[in-house]
Amino acid sequence: MANKIYTGKVVSDKMDKTVVVAVTRLFQHPVYRKTVKKVIRFKAHDEANEYKTGDEVKIIEARPLSRDKRWRVLSALNTSDRSGGK
Repeated sequence: MANKIYTGKVVSDKMDKTVVVAVTRLFQHPVYRKTVKKVIRFKAHDEANEYKTGDEVKIIEARPLSRDKRWRVLSALNTSDRSGGK
C-alpha cells in the first residue's frame, strides 16, 4: 500500500504539534477546458513544532492521529526567512 505524498505551504502553526498545510492543485475543467486552481488545507502532525508559516513542506498520509489529523510532515523543501527581515 502506497501512502499519498503531497507538497504544500504551511499557512498556520498556532496549534501545538500541528501545522495546517495548503496544497494547491491545478486541473482542467471537464466541460469548459479552463485551468482551475483548487486549494485544499490539511492538518499535519509536527512533533517538534519546527515548521513555521511560509515553509514549503512535504506531507505523507498517516493513521488517524486526532479527529482532523490524518497527515504527518515528512520534510521541509525550503524554509521561509525567519530572521525577521532586519
